[in-house]
Amino acid sequence: MTLIAEQAELEAFCADLAGADFLAVDTEFMRDNSYWPRLCLLQIAGPKRAAAIDCLAAGLDLAPALALLADSGLLKVFHAGRQDLEIFFHMTGAVPGPVFDSQLAAMVCGFGDQPSYEQLAKSLARARIDKASRFSDWTRRPLPKRQLDYALADVTHLRKIYEKLARRLEENGRSHWLDEEMALLSNPETYRLEPSEAWRRLKSRSSDRRYLGLLRELAAWREVEAQRRDIPRNRIVRDEQLYDLAGRAPRSAKELAHTRGLDKSMAQGKLGEQLLAAIERGLALPDSELPEAPRRNDLPRGLGPVVDLLKVLLKLRCEENDVAQKLVASSADLEQIAADDQAAVPALEGWRFELFGKHALALKNGGLAIGLEGRKTRLIELED
Repeated sequence: MTLIAEQAELEAFCADLAGADFLAVDTEFMRDNSYWPRLCLLQIAGPKRAAAIDCLAAGLDLAPALALLADSGLLKVFHAGRQDLEIFFHMTGAVPGPVFDSQLAAMVCGFGDQPSYEQLAKSLARARIDKASRFSDWTRRPLPKRQLDYALADVTHLRKIYEKLARRLEENGRSHWLDEEMALLSNPETYRLEPSEAWRRLKSRSSDRRYLGLLRELAAWREVEAQRRDIPRNRIVRDEQLYDLAGRAPRSAKELAHTRGLDKSMAQGKLGEQLLAAIERGLALPDSELPEAPRRNDLPRGLGPVVDLLKVLLKLRCEENDVAQKLVASSADLEQIAADDQAAVPALEGWRFELFGKHALALKNGGLAIGLEGRKTRLIELED
């Protein structure tokens, strides 16, 4: 068990890892009471050394560790690393790279959709992960030995997982299958939070553009305010209140006070002023600047059975090739393929096309059939 809380220790540890071929990286953070995740521990393992860095230690400057992560000549290995990478992006303005994600790699090596770290540790590292500390409070100090052991296990076993997955990818020639996914993980735009786009995360089914314009202004205001105060969005105003405000568009504190969960004092205070200002901005938008309603992918009549057949085909091809279905095509992709042979979906490009896409087009256009031979499903090529 190694916990680094002193600057000299951190500098020595990072200097020792600078020449490694790869680093296994994980984080422990809390965001229950904040907008931005609060980084509590940073775990890093090289080929021979591993440590948990106490990010809450007084006076500890993480610059040596962040420089290590920014080294473009050093591969960083994560498991389901999107949240970890988001933390580093918002700390430094850059995404650590290059990156290898063991969950994505396992998905093209026959471990199913979104395999867990525990699953890979058991299968590839012959290790058992004690999950009792998964939902622990990572802000308390001193940290119990059990929590530290759990945190370090997230990187010590990841070394073996990476080595075995990298070897499998080389043997089966599938390393390039991950290029698109790794590029997405390394793209800063993946983690950039634009307040003007916050409304798209809300689950409104309205197609009224004025309503959506109001919702956009209200959601953008809430996002900025939550970031400024560093508290969760719903501590400012709940989603349900945003829907209500966008639907009613109150113009005065008196009308605003009729919103469920907003009392008279809140409506007449600073919060009420800000909400009314956001509503006024939404009402003042010209029609040309109102957002378009998200496109609904309603299937044309008769295509439901085609989608069902494509789902069977996808399952069959993925089982035959030991690759996760989720990595090849989503349900929405299958619906688009059913409706359009030229659909702009990943399944009709590159390795996905060879594995599934070309068979999907053949099936829907009468060149392929799915049949049963005993209990085994198989594909049957049809003559013209």
